Amino acid sequence: MRFQVRVVMFDLDGTLLDTAPQIAEAANRMLVALGKPMLPQSQIATYIGEGVQNLIKRCLTGSMHAEPTAEEFAQAQPLYHTFYEANAAESQVFNGVLPALQQLKKLGYRLACVTNKPEKFTLPLLQHAGLAEFFEMVVSGDTLPKKKPDPLPLLHICQKLGVLPAQAMLVGDSETDIQAAHAAGCFVVTVPYGYNQGRAVDIATVDATVQQLTDVVNLLELPALLSGDNKKIIQIS
Repeated sequence: MRFQVRVVMFDLDGTLLDTAPQIAEAANRMLVALGKPMLPQSQIATYIGEGVQNLIKRCLTGSMHAEPTAEEFAQAQPLYHTFYEANAAESQVFNGVLPALQQLKKLGYRLACVTNKPEKFTLPLLQHAGLAEFFEMVVSGDTLPKKKPDPLPLLHICQKLGVLPAQAMLVGDSETDIQAAHAAGCFVVTVPYGYNQGRAVDIATVDATVQQLTDVVNLLELPALLSGDNKKIIQIS
């Protein structure tokens, strides 16, 4: 089965970039500064995917759902941001990402990145990794009033690029991505190497799975050639 789409959207953490090591380092530096014990990287990786505020709260409490005190969170947030800004650029691109984006762009697909990571981290990361030029749009976790798993970021991209949701595909690594794509009416494809809170993706809930991003091309029907310059990152305020 091949999918007839014109827009391919990509999650960032756990799909394009292996950001867990740097996130874990920043989180542990935050915890140490607050006099708290450090956490294993594997545990912190399960906290990734639903925005930086949830990540910080989970690291402070060691739980997916518990809430720290407002005072503790207020102390922790600027510490995490400072530590993460210092090491975020060290994150590595997953195997297959660069050739996949190059091929998709060459074939005429319009590409977007949609992430729950704040814009001040997202854009420098994409630039440093050499991926920014491939994306016509980048929607970060603080670009719009709502973020994934809400469908708003995906619907926003479709509207701005002039396509129906059924003409778009989201490639991600987590249940957050799956829920957002289902709610938006987009196709969804997942990779197995991401984070997804430490759980395997339920393949029954996705349209396809790929081992690495170069396999995405094999899932798609060739689009009509697109005109115009698709290399500019659009930042929406």
